[in-house]
Amino acid sequence: MVDSGLEKLSRSIYNYCGLRFSDRLPTLKEKLSKRVGELGLSYEEYYGYLQITPGEWDIMVEILTINETYFYREEGQLNECCSVVLPQLRQIKRNRPLRIWSAACSTGEEPYTLAMLIQETGKFPPGTVEIIATDINKKVLQKAEKGWYHKGSFAFRRIPEKLLQKYFLEENGGYQVHSTIRNMVRFQPLNLLNKGKAAQIGEVDIIFCRNVLIYFDQETTKQVIRCLHHNLVPGGYLFLGHAESITQMDLGFRKVDSDKTFYYRKELD
Repeated sequence: MVDSGLEKLSRSIYNYCGLRFSDRLPTLKEKLSKRVGELGLSYEEYYGYLQITPGEWDIMVEILTINETYFYREEGQLNECCSVVLPQLRQIKRNRPLRIWSAACSTGEEPYTLAMLIQETGKFPPGTVEIIATDINKKVLQKAEKGWYHKGSFAFRRIPEKLLQKYFLEENGGYQVHSTIRNMVRFQPLNLLNKGKAAQIGEVDIIFCRNVLIYFDQETTKQVIRCLHHNLVPGGYLFLGHAESITQMDLGFRKVDSDKTFYYRKELD
């Protein structure tokens, strides 16, 4: 017999952040069993507890979300961004900084990688680049803001030695991201389904939203992409994960293919 509390929880979670568990109730039960046990509640009672305890959503999101990431992830896209996209944007006369949004940034490896690679180009003086990094999980953002990673961390499995030596300080058994890189990134919590909060980020030139859509159904994917489309300037660029495609969705993007990767450009008005 299906637990009605689990069904209610799955609907609430879907409405809140787009994660779909309606066809994976045993998985949801397994993930939440420890937390529900700690509180001494049934799943039905836990559903009610969420309604009167807003802070519990943060705890539940920490439990449900996967935060696997590392520095220099998907090298082909990073190279394309630095060798093709950034030079194009550099040529455009602008009276404001280059703005990049790292959506679902987890513990910060992606935005810090982008900051390091931008520094490596030598074409963007201090103060001319702003990287906004967001995630729904507030706990991982706290780690990201500190910018410290253990030496044995999975985070360093792909990073070129040159970047590690140049932009990190060895400290307390780990590596601390250099302050010049940390100062280029601004972290803030954000639920991608919250259109109002997303709109407050303002216009951006590039968005990285990689390996996020794989957890959503098509309707939620469209909702998120429309949100990203709204924030991108006309002609701005969107990088998704290699397993994610919006080509057939007619959402105002044109696919750009290169030798080793693909990405999307917002159509000009």
